[in-house]
Amino acid sequence: MLEQLVGDSQALDRAIAGEELSYKDGLDLMNYDNLHLLGAVADDARKKLVGDTVTFAASYYMNYTNVCAASCQMCAFYRKEGADDAYTLTPQEIEQRVSIAKQIGATEVHIVGGFHPKLPLEYYEDMMRIIKKNHPQLNIKALTAAEIFYLSKLTKNSTKEILSRLKDAGLDSMPGGGAELFHPEIRGKIVRGKCSGKEWLDVIEEAHTMGIQSNVTMLYGHIEKPEHVVDHLIKIRELQKKTNGFITLIPLKFSLDNTELEQDHLVNNECSSVYDLRIIALSRLMLANTLNNISVYWVAYGKKLAQVALSNGGSDLVGTAFSEEIYRAAGKPTTSSVEELATMVKEIGRIPSQRDTHFGILKQF
Repeated sequence: MLEQLVGDSQALDRAIAGEELSYKDGLDLMNYDNLHLLGAVADDARKKLVGDTVTFAASYYMNYTNVCAASCQMCAFYRKEGADDAYTLTPQEIEQRVSIAKQIGATEVHIVGGFHPKLPLEYYEDMMRIIKKNHPQLNIKALTAAEIFYLSKLTKNSTKEILSRLKDAGLDSMPGGGAELFHPEIRGKIVRGKCSGKEWLDVIEEAHTMGIQSNVTMLYGHIEKPEHVVDHLIKIRELQKKTNGFITLIPLKFSLDNTELEQDHLVNNECSSVYDLRIIALSRLMLANTLNNISVYWVAYGKKLAQVALSNGGSDLVGTAFSEEIYRAAGKPTTSSVEELATMVKEIGRIPSQRDTHFGILKQF
C-alpha cells in the first residue's frame, strides 16, 4: 500500500525497502512536503522493528548540582558558583532522595548535573557506592559523556580511568545528554565550555567498549539546519554499528524560556509540532537498521503531541521523570506516573509496557 503511494521520493522508496538511507536521502526527507506520508512510512518501519508495544521506565531524575563552569546558550538550568539559588547535594542527601524514589517504584536513577569546578572524583564514587550499597537492584544511569570529559580535564585523569573507577563504584549505564548536535558548525553556537562532538563520541565509545551502555540525545528546534540533524543521526548510526552500545535515541526539543538564545533574540519561538513529528520520523528511518528504540520525550512535547509522535515512528516514552529539573527550569511540567503513561498509550490503541533501563519488559498494562 505504501509503495503505491510513494512515487516522488526515492528516499522514501528506499526506506520502505528497508535500505540504509544516505546523507542525501536524509536531507531529502528533511525537506519532503508530505509529512503524513513520511510519518506513515516511519510508523510502518517502527511496527516491523518493535511491533505495537510502547515502553517507558519508572525513572527518578537526580540533578546533584546546578553549578556549572559552562554557560551554554541553550540552557536555563545552570548557575554560577555563589549564586543565590546554586546548590550541590551531598552523597547522603542524594541517597535519601533515591530511597524515596525507590519506595514509589523507580527502577532507575538518572543522575546528571553541571560541570562543578570543585567536586573531586571521589564525590561521584561516594555517591554511587552509597546508592548501590543501599539499593543494589536500582540501575544507576549517571553522568553524561560531557561530564566525564570535564571530569577528566578537572582531575587530570584519562576518561577511561574515570569510567573504570565509576563502574567499580556502581555505575551501570549512562544517559545520552550533552550530545546536542555534533557538527562543529552548529555546536559552538549552542554550547559553550563543553566538549566537541567528536570528544563526546570518543568518550561514549570508550564506555560502550567497557560494557557501559548509554542513551543518546539530539537537541533540535533552535538554530540548526537540516544538514546538522542528518549529520548527527549518521554519526550515531556509524558508532552504533561499531559498538552496539546505544540503548535508545531521544530527540530533545529545544525549550526556549529563560535561555540565552531567547534573551539574545536568536530564537523567538519554539519549533512547530510539524517539525517535531518530522524529526521523530526521520530519526526512525535513518536509524532503522541499527537502533530499534526511538524515544518520545513527553516532558518536552506534552502528552497529546507525544501520542501523535508515537504514530510517526516513536516507540518509547522515556519514563516517569520523577523530580526532573532541567526542563522545569524552562517552564515545562515534568512528572507523570506509570499509570498515566499507560493510559496515554492505550488511548492510541497500542500496548503499554513498563521496561527496565535496557528495555527488558517488567510489566504490561
